Amino acid sequence: MKTLLIATDFSARARHAAEYANKLAVQLRANLVLCNAFIVPAEVPEAGLVTWPMMEYEEMLKDSEEELKVLRAALEKQNNDTDFRPSIQCENDVGAVTAVINDIVEHQSIQLVVMATHGNNGLSQFLVGNHTRRMIDETICPLLLVPETAQIKSVKKIAFATDFLHHEKDLETIYKLIELIRPLNAELLITHILDEKEHSPEFKQWLDHFLVELSNKADYPNIYYRVVKNDNPERGLEWLCEHGHVDMLAMVHRGHNILEKIFTGSHTQKMAGHSTIPLLVIPERK
Repeated sequence: MKTLLIATDFSARARHAAEYANKLAVQLRANLVLCNAFIVPAEVPEAGLVTWPMMEYEEMLKDSEEELKVLRAALEKQNNDTDFRPSIQCENDVGAVTAVINDIVEHQSIQLVVMATHGNNGLSQFLVGNHTRRMIDETICPLLLVPETAQIKSVKKIAFATDFLHHEKDLETIYKLIELIRPLNAELLITHILDEKEHSPEFKQWLDHFLVELSNKADYPNIYYRVVKNDNPERGLEWLCEHGHVDMLAMVHRGHNILEKIFTGSHTQKMAGHSTIPLLVIPERK
């Protein structure tokens, strides 16, 4: 059975992301792990010679445990009328968020990490923060970023955006994505954002071959393809999120690709500020 990890800092936006993940877990028939990580100031380099009283550390740990129990009870109540009720486990630990989460992922075979975006306008402020970039760069399993504007509803269509520059790796990623979403029976929309000049007859012929190979090997009937013609990848993705009737956008994170450009480029806040759908970041397999 699949297991999802929800990273929380107990904020309102994190609570919303947890409720979204809980709804998704019911669809996937997956169990949940609620995780809170906090850093002891004395362990942070900037803290210098500051010592952290053991009593305060124990108090923080106790508060975290209580908050996790409250959140677990709220999610369990949300599932009172569902045909599947995920088991919900609580984990809290001291350390950097990425290190704590990756340790749990490795030892408990987590298939998906879910966390909230930060800021008041969707993904924008969250994506430019060092904390987020570190999580995106260091995650060892798919990471779902949930904006506070995302509707808590069943996922029926997922768009996988690609530039097709690494088509063999794209195939591997799509197969793994299908295994994750298969219980959803959702449409998978393979989306290519490209300049009009790139859409040559040779490319069309190659694409037809790619889609046939994907269809033959994936054993998943709900695969579709759509090209979004735009000379700017960020604007193309923004259009897709606003007008494509998709519930989730999935992308691979690899060096020098479209996802990296969005995180570091000047169009980040414009595109992400309008996004109301969750972003599924899939780390490239090394």
